[in-house]
Amino acid sequence: MKHTRTTALAALSLAAALSLTACGGDDSGTDSSSKGSSNSSNSSSSESSGSGGSEAGDTKSDSAKDTGAGAAAAKGATKTSGKIPFCKTEDLAIDAQDAAPDETAGRIDVTMINRGSTTCSATGFAGVDIKDEDNTSNPIERGQAQPRVTNLKPGDAAVFNLAYDIDGSGKSLASPTELQVTPPNETHTVNIKWPAGAGAIKGAYTDVQVYPTHTTK
Repeated sequence: MKHTRTTALAALSLAAALSLTACGGDDSGTDSSSKGSSNSSNSSSSESSGSGGSEAGDTKSDSAKDTGAGAAAAKGATKTSGKIPFCKTEDLAIDAQDAAPDETAGRIDVTMINRGSTTCSATGFAGVDIKDEDNTSNPIERGQAQPRVTNLKPGDAAVFNLAYDIDGSGKSLASPTELQVTPPNETHTVNIKWPAGAGAIKGAYTDVQVYPTHTTK
């Protein structure tokens, strides 16, 4: 009876050991499977990340190429379009004539014709001095007006005006003989005769005003 009990206990111990071994094997298998799955996932993720990084790098590279090409194109456009050069005095035929609208308002129109071979800009205010018969020169003030873009193709003309009040009393102290004209943004001056028949200037030469150029079209 004692032998039978001992045998039964030994059998139970063996079964328990086998059960534990089986459980340990299952856990080990599960862990191994889980790790394998995790490693596979990480590997896939790494490959995906590497692929994405390559595409981003390609995109960045293409973007850099596009930017470089765009910059070169912009630079080329700027270089080819450029700014229209200002008209040189030597390329302009300049003349003045009386253009008074009535007997009280004096106006002199000064015309500048582009005799050069290329388009040029006459935009802005011309510098004007009035020379008196006593050989003194007096600069003319600018009138209150904004310059307008005045580009001249070969043969085109620009006009600017001098405005003043006419002295009808016959007692004017001004005796103008010439206009000394310096085109906008130029330093060379030309002398042209004061228009015959222009009304006498009322007040001083400082009361005469010059206005910006504009085209005749």
